Amino acid sequence: MLIGLTYDLKDEYLSQGFSSDEVAEFDTEETIFGIEKALHELGHQTVRIGHIRNLVKLLDAGEKWDLVFNICEGMYGLGREAQVPAILDAWEIPYTFSDPLVLALTLHKGLTKRVIRDAKIPTADFFIIYDETDIPKCHLNFPVFLKPVAEGSGKGISKNSLAPDYEAYEKESLYLLKTYNQPVLAERYLPGREFTVGIVGTGPNSRIVGVMEVLISADAEESAYSRFIKENYKGRVDYQIIKDSVFDACSEVALEAWKVLGCRDAGRIDLKMDENGVPCFIEVNPLAGLNYLHSDLPIIMYLQGKTYNELIAEILNSAKLRIKNKKL
Repeated sequence: MLIGLTYDLKDEYLSQGFSSDEVAEFDTEETIFGIEKALHELGHQTVRIGHIRNLVKLLDAGEKWDLVFNICEGMYGLGREAQVPAILDAWEIPYTFSDPLVLALTLHKGLTKRVIRDAKIPTADFFIIYDETDIPKCHLNFPVFLKPVAEGSGKGISKNSLAPDYEAYEKESLYLLKTYNQPVLAERYLPGREFTVGIVGTGPNSRIVGVMEVLISADAEESAYSRFIKENYKGRVDYQIIKDSVFDACSEVALEAWKVLGCRDAGRIDLKMDENGVPCFIEVNPLAGLNYLHSDLPIIMYLQGKTYNELIAEILNSAKLRIKNKKL
């Protein structure tokens, strides 16, 4: 099979003058190399397409691929993750991972939580701050946790994200509104254990591949799973595969959320327990990181004796099954 690779390369954007924070979600050459190597070892040919502008140029020139392995995050707009899939849909070219509707919805953490709440899936109470006039309207009791509504990779999360009182809440809300130029999500703080759940498959074929607890060291600079902690996890974070009854509780919540949202092929659901030990939906990552050394989903596989190639094969098999059933 001829597989095109769509991605946003971090170094390419840095060379154009974008900041490290702006490109935090983008991929390194190491990640692209790892995916490409795995696809070759699985018997496929690959073509590097790159970002959305390259994709448009190649399509305009008449290029075609049997499948596109899409990990593009996009640069602009709240629907940025949905842009490449929407173009591929217009050209009737199948691709891996979720469709434009899912990717547009799930990038917005607040709207996603509304769907999750409507489905009666446990999630922390929340409030969306669209501008500074909304700040005093928040009904949540303190402490609250604050983050940009449409960022990933820990962007906008720091030691200041946990606001113990109104003064701290107001200060951090104003900072996030100004810095990220998007709404801010305020959530009732959940004090319990934190997990990330790996999932492969689509719809009724979806299954849990592992539940991993994220244990941040007590002496780490920040207690939240922030961008800094994620990028400097060695010596600060311990990852532990869960096999006891907690696995069942987390799996039930995560798999239901995955299916309700319509996610496809592979990804992760992040959960945190409330004060009663109930796993609550935090967010979904339908375009989970695939760096073969340090991304959470591959780590979940490794800790259970699985290989990176097995993960990539699972993703391809899910996409092939959808294509066979005429669901691009």
